[in-house]
Amino acid sequence: MPTHLEVNGQARETENDPAIPLAVYLREELELRGTKIGCGNGECGACTVVMDGRAVCSCLVPLGRTEGRRIETIESLGDLNNLHPIQRKLVERGAFQCGFCTPGIVMSLIALLRRNPRPDDAKIRTALQGNLCRCSGYVKLLEAIGEIVREGLHER
Repeated sequence: MPTHLEVNGQARETENDPAIPLAVYLREELELRGTKIGCGNGECGACTVVMDGRAVCSCLVPLGRTEGRRIETIESLGDLNNLHPIQRKLVERGAFQCGFCTPGIVMSLIALLRRNPRPDDAKIRTALQGNLCRCSGYVKLLEAIGEIVREGLHER
């Protein structure tokens, strides 16, 4: 039985095994490799995408559970030549080092800011608690997010 979903604004139909993780489908079938697979069991957040407005670890979502759902990946925000304002600010502020965790953190942040355009520090930290970064120490990241909120970059 086919699964019907929307990925980055495009209707998709797939006959893939409904038990495979959404992250695998995105990376292997659709070649959307911005969604990273780190731990594969929902602990690192590198695979975070936005599903129907909520940040989810796509390694934990079976493809069969995406029937009729709207999925957004990091590729929906822009590209190297046209970064989303949030991505641009994070780069300008040196918020990351290796970048492996970046897509998941950005997608968690997008989901938060759509629900709450002016979150306080506690809400930001709560929204990002499922995203691990092994090399940044989070200081520059949290400073950059504060600027994003203050400057309303997410509203553009």
